[in-house]
Amino acid sequence: MDQKILDRINTWLTPTFDEDTQQFIKDSIANNPKDIQESFYKDLEFGTGGMRGVMGVGTNRINKYTLGKSTQGLSNYLKTSFPGEKLKTVIAYDCRHNSKTLAKVVADVFSANCIEVFLFEDLRPTPELSFAVRHLNCHCGIVLTASHNPPEYNGYKVYWQDGGQLVPPHDEAVINTINDLDYADIKFEANDGLINFISADIDNVFIEASVKNGSLNTPQEAKDTINIVFTSLHGTSITAVPETLKRAGYKNVHIVKEQETPDGDFPTVESPNPEEPAALKMALELADKVDADIVIGTDPDCDRLGVAVRDLNNELVLLNGNQTMVMMTDFLLKQWKAQGKIQGKEFIASTIVSTPMLSKMANAYSVDSKIVLTGFKWIAKLIKDYPELDFIGGGEESFGFMVGDFVRDKDSVTSTLLAVEIAAQAKSQGSSVYQELIKLYVEHGCYKEKLVSLTKKGIEGAEEIKQMMVDARENPLSIVNGSKVVKIEDYQLSTSKNMLTGEESALDIPKSNVLIYYTEDGSKVALRPSGTEPKIKFYVSVNDTLKSVSEFKTLEGALDSKVETILKDMKLI
Repeated sequence: MDQKILDRINTWLTPTFDEDTQQFIKDSIANNPKDIQESFYKDLEFGTGGMRGVMGVGTNRINKYTLGKSTQGLSNYLKTSFPGEKLKTVIAYDCRHNSKTLAKVVADVFSANCIEVFLFEDLRPTPELSFAVRHLNCHCGIVLTASHNPPEYNGYKVYWQDGGQLVPPHDEAVINTINDLDYADIKFEANDGLINFISADIDNVFIEASVKNGSLNTPQEAKDTINIVFTSLHGTSITAVPETLKRAGYKNVHIVKEQETPDGDFPTVESPNPEEPAALKMALELADKVDADIVIGTDPDCDRLGVAVRDLNNELVLLNGNQTMVMMTDFLLKQWKAQGKIQGKEFIASTIVSTPMLSKMANAYSVDSKIVLTGFKWIAKLIKDYPELDFIGGGEESFGFMVGDFVRDKDSVTSTLLAVEIAAQAKSQGSSVYQELIKLYVEHGCYKEKLVSLTKKGIEGAEEIKQMMVDARENPLSIVNGSKVVKIEDYQLSTSKNMLTGEESALDIPKSNVLIYYTEDGSKVALRPSGTEPKIKFYVSVNDTLKSVSEFKTLEGALDSKVETILKDMKLI
């Protein structure tokens, strides 16, 4: 075993760690040496969605010590960042195993450092945590969640006082502060007098704000005729979404009862990820029984949503994240325009791996379109960076959307309401969400995207992903599906290279391990290792002109075939 790994293990066999932890390590060395190596070969890192990993013993696992060290480091950084201030933080957690226990550990460490804590008394959605940071005037916030990862995972997301996740310069500074600590520096002894338990008061304010931001001039008669199926996929959204829809005036909401109870085992699905059609199988079955117009499912911490609607054949189809984002953005733009709120100082936002169609829509409405790295922390940062501009909404392909700026992260509570508003208004006008989407394709061009993720677990998997990105840089594609590659953007090197002229220019965006190819025929292929999962992701986008609604099925088939050919050429299918 590598000496660095042995050194980490030996540190955890000292009195700083409890006897159960030490005994587990000793047993694992004797009986499961590969597992213990995986648990200690590195430290968990902050990625695009915070720190996320498998629960267990070790530096590469989520446990009281890794979270305690992160919280101690964050406490130290808060004291240097806000000298003399009475520090406050708010903590939420989701339905995962150990989330409640780990949230109390985090609260204990903060309080031991003389930081006042507001701790939700039970599980709550991630967007409510983002909202609560600003509502309670806290300096930071924490949510214990692993989003849509498998049941053995948990995670730790840090929010700053603006309600958005940590971004530069704070993220690197916090990480450095954490890395400078020893585990013996963690203060675990709670000051219970500084821990406040919160519940209904914050819930009510958050839900009212969600209704205010997500309800957009839909007549009550339209609300009365729309038929909705909703599933929380055993997650936290059950605490907020049904009540939000009710307060907004929607009565015909059918909840998938088998998935209503929060459960960290997610017993009815293989994965609680609304990006995957299988996760919404029970909801789609219920929708057919009750003849629903729209189906919505959210992930465990309620920041992503999957939306299914009726297609031209009245069959339920799952929209991809780009399609949902396009529909929501256009709806908001129309509402803002109708209210005379577009004055030339508004913007929408998306990410470098999402559909280019959003920028086309921005041009059509004369608003700015800002494109950032993957992760909603970068979209939220734009609100701080451009205080002179009004943020309308923004999203990314990974089934997340943010409506306005009252929540500074992707928000499935307000987005669920927004999706229902779109469906209700379309139906009341004799149309549907799907028909309205096709009309947008006629107006702005028909874009089709597909994501392929390759899972590579463990030490070997991490090295394999690393090598795949090295190979892509050293041997870049020159042709994609018969079309010349005309530009390559390398966000790790911060360069954009014109492959026809050889000219290079700088990318004015933070560094990230992302590579994007652009072809002569308008196709786009992006490669990106996930920041929160052991995966490498490939994003393909193709487009063409759609002359009329009647030609959509033919063009869609051609674009789908083009995507498949590209994936075959890259040996991804």
